[in-house]
Amino acid sequence: MTTTASASNGPNLGIPAAAAFWSLVERAEGRSPDAVILADDHGRALTSAGLREEAERVAAGLYALGLRPGDVVSWQLPTTLEAAVLMVACARLGLVQNPIIPVFRHREVGYITRQVGARLLVVPERWRGFGHGEMARSLGVEVVSLDLESPPRSGLRLPAADPGTLPELPGLSGLSVLSTSAGNSAPPVGVGECRWIYYSSGTVADPKGVRHTDASVIASSNGVVDGLGFGAGDVYPIAWPLAHIGGVAMLAAALRTGGRLVLFDVFDPATTPGRMATHRPTFLGSATPFFLAYVAAQRRHGDTPLFPAVRVCVGGGAPTPETVSREVAEVFGVAGVVNSWGLTELPVATSETPSDAGAGSTVGRPMTGVRVRVVDGELRLKGPQCFLGYVDATLDADAFDDEGWLRTGDLGSVDGEGRVRVEGRLKDVIIRNAENISASEIEEVLLRHPAVADAAVVGVPDERTGELVCAVVVVRPGTTVTLADLGIHCQVEGLARYKCPERLELVDELPRNPMGKVLKRQLRF
Repeated sequence: MTTTASASNGPNLGIPAAAAFWSLVERAEGRSPDAVILADDHGRALTSAGLREEAERVAAGLYALGLRPGDVVSWQLPTTLEAAVLMVACARLGLVQNPIIPVFRHREVGYITRQVGARLLVVPERWRGFGHGEMARSLGVEVVSLDLESPPRSGLRLPAADPGTLPELPGLSGLSVLSTSAGNSAPPVGVGECRWIYYSSGTVADPKGVRHTDASVIASSNGVVDGLGFGAGDVYPIAWPLAHIGGVAMLAAALRTGGRLVLFDVFDPATTPGRMATHRPTFLGSATPFFLAYVAAQRRHGDTPLFPAVRVCVGGGAPTPETVSREVAEVFGVAGVVNSWGLTELPVATSETPSDAGAGSTVGRPMTGVRVRVVDGELRLKGPQCFLGYVDATLDADAFDDEGWLRTGDLGSVDGEGRVRVEGRLKDVIIRNAENISASEIEEVLLRHPAVADAAVVGVPDERTGELVCAVVVVRPGTTVTLADLGIHCQVEGLARYKCPERLELVDELPRNPMGKVLKRQLRF
């Protein structure tokens, strides 16, 4: 059975479909050169004009190191101004950039830099007690390490040089091919060529390299602009990895609209929400641990609103439990958490709008140009933000069906109004006595138990039934729960008996990646 849904066209803010990423920087400067577009937790800020100036200085610094258009630069930096400016500088020089999330270590970073053929790896010398510089130098690639542990005194802690040394690269303003004014032939790195390589965030044994273009990463910002309504005057503090594909979507959205991003390199649940509040955010996000911290901070603060200007709470990376969404709505006076859905391969495919947040367990409607179809229960996608293919091209055949639709691996449905529901993963189905059981369906029920603070459901091998339903639970402080308690709760909630947990494992916390997804491969008992 096949059902489909597609988006109506939203505003494009005058951005050509084939614009290069650097053209967003030029347009932002031309529109509002003195508007602050980036700030951070260290009191620094950059206007649109300042961002262009700093990015050109850093691009010249990279050029002085011998990098040329088409070369691959890998970088593993926390969410700082340095990371954002480096992103833009790489775009200015026509480099292929490979952002790597900061939690990856020797095995992953070595695998990635070898696979992409990195000419340069940019890392902090040390970060949060780990020697990224030492690790990087052991990998056999040229390294630039930055001192990010010392408080910034002035300027950016990046290599820089006179922008006058940069070659002219007219293709960066939207032309199809890059060339230099010095007469040197540059590789044909146009807007339809691979310019960004992202890797899956560690939910599989070996991360997969996902190849994107300037056009596809810009299109990923449609969900932020059209769906969430992010625009001029909005302020969004970000404490999740800018190296995640959501980072470029947010940066593109800010450049397109004049909204402001405030970058936080460390998230401390006890102190960071208060520092975020000083920036008067209008947006808060983006995963369950963050929302719980915001709610706790507001309760410590008392009756006076800690975030008086907030109008949108954004969920991303992992579904937000309905209980958390309701709590956010009650505490902050918003409709609930606005959910979206996408993959590294096709980011921000769907999104709710602020007005329909909390209206049900959906991830909204398809974004501009996106089409969704359901084939045998699997959600499949086409859209302008679709990736080119994997770095390992042998994986491409399994990624698309015979008609060119991206196979997401997510189970779901589309209702009569075009809203998409994600109901689990093909690989996250427990097969018990030949019956398919959705782990996410059970998790939603478990999270409604008053003693359950967090929960994940996995299948464990069983000789008789094939697999057993195992609930992995974090209990709320001062409470207890038993397998029998959960069984009664699930049946009261209307869950079929064969779906009820047959085994209970209590843990202090669930292992999650930086975007909030539970790492279920670490929960096999």
